[in-house]
Amino acid sequence: MTSVGGGHIELDERGVARVAGTRHKVKMIVLDQLAHGWSPEEIHFQYPQLSLAQIHAALAYYYDHKAEIDSQMAQDHEEFRQLWEQDQDSAIRRRLSEMGLTRRNRSF
Repeated sequence: MTSVGGGHIELDERGVARVAGTRHKVKMIVLDQLAHGWSPEEIHFQYPQLSLAQIHAALAYYYDHKAEIDSQMAQDHEEFRQLWEQDQDSAIRRRLSEMGLTRRNRSF
């Protein structure tokens, strides 16, 4: 891993930014902030193993590299969407649907 961002951030072999010494990806911390509106203090409450300095470094790294990380997040979203669509047409899903066992066919 390559250390960047004042030593708090590392880039893995694929160029994905992580909090140094952890498995936490910068983009996941950012997604939590964007999705939930969490402050750095709330992120720290949710991830007590991360220091506030690490959280601030992750957020600072994001804002310094916003276009790149936004692109990674969009690519992740597209890959997930494609996998989800493939799953909707799987043989097992068709069989479960025929049996009335998929969520769409359940009547609770």
